Order: sequence, then C-alpha cells, then structure tokens
Amino acid sequence: MKITAIDARRVAIKLTEPFVISLGAIESADTVIVRVRTDEGLTGYGEGSATPFVTGETPETVLGAIAMFTPAYLGQSPFAIEHLHAAMDAMLVGNGSAKAALDMACYDIMAQAAGVPLYRFLGGVDGRVETDMTIGLDAPDAMAAKAATLASQGYRQIKVKAGSDDEHDRTAISLIRAAAPDAHLKVDANQGWTVARALAMLDCYREHGVQAVEQPLPYWDVDGLAYVRARSPLPIMADEACFTPHDASTLVRHDAADVINIKLMKCGGIYKALQINAIAEAAGVGTMLGCMLESSLAIAAGAHLVASRRNFVYADLDSFKDFDDSSVVASAFGLTPPFIELPDTPGLGVTVREGLF
Repeated sequence: MKITAIDARRVAIKLTEPFVISLGAIESADTVIVRVRTDEGLTGYGEGSATPFVTGETPETVLGAIAMFTPAYLGQSPFAIEHLHAAMDAMLVGNGSAKAALDMACYDIMAQAAGVPLYRFLGGVDGRVETDMTIGLDAPDAMAAKAATLASQGYRQIKVKAGSDDEHDRTAISLIRAAAPDAHLKVDANQGWTVARALAMLDCYREHGVQAVEQPLPYWDVDGLAYVRARSPLPIMADEACFTPHDASTLVRHDAADVINIKLMKCGGIYKALQINAIAEAAGVGTMLGCMLESSLAIAAGAHLVASRRNFVYADLDSFKDFDDSSVVASAFGLTPPFIELPDTPGLGVTVREGLF
C-alpha cells in the first residue's frame, strides 16, 4: 500500500462562547483537516489544530508545513510511521499540529487495513473512555453554575482554569466545590504562578479536595516545578512543560511531575504520544490525554489512544463541546456523559462532511 495523495483544508469553526485561560481568551477557532489517500482505496483523515500561544502555530503555518511534508509521504506506506516522522523532524523542528494531522491519518488507514477500530489496533479492548469537562475563567459564581450544570449532566471529573488572580481563584474553587460536592476536581493554572504563589494556592486547593494541579509554573522552569512538587500536598501535572519524548525524560529525571499531560497537537501525533506515555509509565508517572481546540475528529483519535493504554489516568477530551463542528464532522463517536463511546468501525470511525474536499 502506498500513499498517492494528500489534501488539506482550513475550516472555520464557531465557538459557542469565548474560552478564557490565564494565557488569554480564545474567541474563534480555525482548524486544518487532512485527507490522505492510498493506491488500495483506503482514505485516512487527520486534524491539525493550531494554538499560537501554546504550540507557536497558526492555520497558515500548519498548511505550509503539511505542503512541505507531502513529498516525503507520497509513495510511502502509511505503515512506515517511524520513517515518516523521522522525515518530518528532519525538515522542521516542532510544528506538532501539522505532524499530528498526517500522523493520525496514517493511523486511521493502518487500522482500516487491519479491519479493526484504532483502539484495538493499538492494543486496547474497551472503546469507552471517561472524559472530564473544563470550566474556563469567568466570574466565580458563573464558574460554579457551570460546575453544577456539568455535575447534573453526569460528568464526574471537572477541570477548573486558574492562575490569573489568587483571590478570584480561591473564591471560585470554594463556590465550585459547594455547587458540585461530589465532583473530582483538577485545577489548571496554565503557567500562571510563581513558586511562592503556587505553594500558597496548593494549600487552598487541598482544603477543597482538589485531586491534582496542572502546570503551576512557566513551561521552562523544570527546576521550580520539581521544587514545588517536592513540597506539594497535591499531585502536580506537567502540560506546557512537555511537548516531546525528550521533555518527558527531563521531567522524569528531575522528579518534576506526578502526571504528564500529553496532547497530540503538542507532540506531533499518536506515534510520539505513545513514546511519551511509555517513558512516563516506565518511571511510574501517570499520564493524561488532553486537547487543544480540536474538532470531534482529533478528539476521536485521542480517545482511541486513551482506550489503548492503562497508564492514562485522566482524559481531558472536551473541546468538541465548546463549538459547533458539524460543518466538518458528520459522525465520530457516541457520548453518554461522562463517557465517550467509540464505534467498532475500522480506523478512527469518523465520517467527515460530504463536500469538505
């Protein structure tokens, strides 16, 4: 089997409401959908969702990188995934979203060729994945109201954005705990604290039964993260501090994280995500599969990955709830809160809208 054609399209997706974190507000989202075709009639789909202030990419750079990578893919087998990643890495450093789009399309084809859903192709047995839901920064009472709504819908895991103002965050977590007393809470500061602020806030979050705190410090401060973790009453999760398998190795060597948040758009797709997870698992560090502002297509790929590996202790695969992606995806998976239910169809099981390409 050989790859014969690659097409990429930029698609605008409308957010239902602005999504605010400590790094900034996101009011709209464009994503790039990729189609990879083969000489045996199999077609795979992937997605590259750019977040400039996290990955340094834009939709334009994703399209440009995919065009640059395309000659290295044409004529190759989609099963030659290590070779293809080596070729991409030799051309461009980073550009994880563009690499992820092509990567997941190849995995889609591989699983179709095997006649099994992707999670089974990767070694999994159960296509049901529990996801959390995220509450963006807002007025504390509005955040609490959203927590109550999510709990009433059946979601058991709630992630709360923080890191902009300490007094706001203290009030918000108190109201959220009261509104959703049985919820398993995680807090994500998105690099918003110093070491001193992190240690002070961790005590507050412990008092409210928070399970873990994500990326309290700037991504580059691995020593600081290790310092905080050694003194933290709560598990510490790394997110922006880990893009690559090398980053995961650094975090492990520094004892800087209890959990590593892997994102396909950061690391470059399933192939590299599997490497990061293996490094973490060998060191006794758990993982979470997170997301950027991705449509149901990339979320499906992430859910298949989570369903294939026991070391994923959390799944944060909720971005598809923040916007209307019906112009892109006709069907992807079932949702019975809090579970994503993957189909048994071969590959990703995603159907893109007719006429998208």
